[in-house]
Amino acid sequence: MIPDMRPWGRRPLTIPPNSAQAWINLAAWEMWMGILISIVAGVGVVLVATSPDRIFTISDLNRCYGPPPVPIPCEQVVYRGGALNAAFSALCGSLLIGVALWLMWELWSAVEPKPITDDFLRLLHDSFGRRWHNPLTWPWPRLLWAYGFPLVGATVTATIAIGAWMLVMSSAPVRTPTVHVDTSQSFRINGQ
Repeated sequence: MIPDMRPWGRRPLTIPPNSAQAWINLAAWEMWMGILISIVAGVGVVLVATSPDRIFTISDLNRCYGPPPVPIPCEQVVYRGGALNAAFSALCGSLLIGVALWLMWELWSAVEPKPITDDFLRLLHDSFGRRWHNPLTWPWPRLLWAYGFPLVGATVTATIAIGAWMLVMSSAPVRTPTVHVDTSQSFRINGQ
């Protein structure tokens, strides 16, 4: 017998719920899964999106301050590093996005209908059950049972995260931009 591979050993769910306790169990578990999916997917996307920021460059500017004439461009790249760090961040982010997809699959399989045991009903289902070119025959109730409450949990999590980020950003001191002026000056000896 294959051991239970579901996350956190969830209890069997009743779809559709037949009591108040079944509704509470379904809503709590699916909202928790929605919160987990939004956090894991959000961190994964941030890691993938910010991975190029981990690459750094060290430049030598000594030639820029030498006696004229200064060669253009005077900046010389000495070392460029952080590529492995960027690749590792992108890999971790991709793995977290994969975990979020796995959790979404777990939600989909949790509301899978029970198999049909009657031979005649199975024959009818196989013959007329699904026509994928017709959206009216798609499994819309299963989709709502699988992703209805998780969407609420993900929305609440995203709202709290955006609110906290806005609160942090609004309390940060506003820095005045520093002005940077590039000047150049050339000298010639008169009479020559």
